Amino acid sequence: MEYAAAKSSICRQCGRSFLPFAPKPGLKLRTREEEPPPESSSILGRFEDLWKRQRSFVVECFDCKRKQQVSGAATSTICPSCSAHIDLRDYKITSGFSRSIRTRGDVHLTGKGDLASSSVVCRSALVEGRLRGNLHCDETATINYGGKIPGRISARHVIVDRKADIHCFRRVRAESVEIRGKMSGEIAAQTVTVDRKGTLEGDVTARAITVEKGGVFSGQLVIGNIAFTQGELLQQQESAAASAPESAFPETAPRPLPAT
Repeated sequence: MEYAAAKSSICRQCGRSFLPFAPKPGLKLRTREEEPPPESSSILGRFEDLWKRQRSFVVECFDCKRKQQVSGAATSTICPSCSAHIDLRDYKITSGFSRSIRTRGDVHLTGKGDLASSSVVCRSALVEGRLRGNLHCDETATINYGGKIPGRISARHVIVDRKADIHCFRRVRAESVEIRGKMSGEIAAQTVTVDRKGTLEGDVTARAITVEKGGVFSGQLVIGNIAFTQGELLQQQESAAASAPESAFPETAPRPLPAT
């Protein structure tokens, strides 16, 4: 007697290998890989797969900044200029994570996640858990978290969601910042918008700021160029003062020496 799932066996008398049963003539055995997928997910799965393969986007090399077009289904690529490896994967963090991330994909830090890596570089990020490192996004960084953020945040667009209540220890840099929830910290951006249910407390340096009816903003506001920090401005002022002439008056003609 042999096990029902056995595919081969050995004779106990002669030691030869044999099949426990022989398939009937004309009977086609279907392997597991040939089984069709469930009817409920076949159409949707095939459509998503096809759309993802047909979609393509442009990625930039981290080292030489060379841009190239890649398929939406690719998980990595090689820069044609400097042969550097470019990660294209999406990361979903559901627990403690301390490794550095550098990808052209998206990062999702869930509510139970704890991202303690020193550097995270990605395309877009959704922060719902604890963020203890620096975050840089090429596109949008959405923060839906309540707590302290000790690292730097920089992105093209920063959105502080309605359920967020954060305190940033480092300056937040972006082209546009939208405050829908509560935030305290320093912001340097082109435009800052405080929604009707948003609250912003801290110093803001921007070209324009909009506080909708019902929104709250308290702190210092500087409207102007954000290209330089205060320290850089002081250095430029000192260098300009050093290069200026000692006297602002026009030089007078030299007096002749008295005759002796």
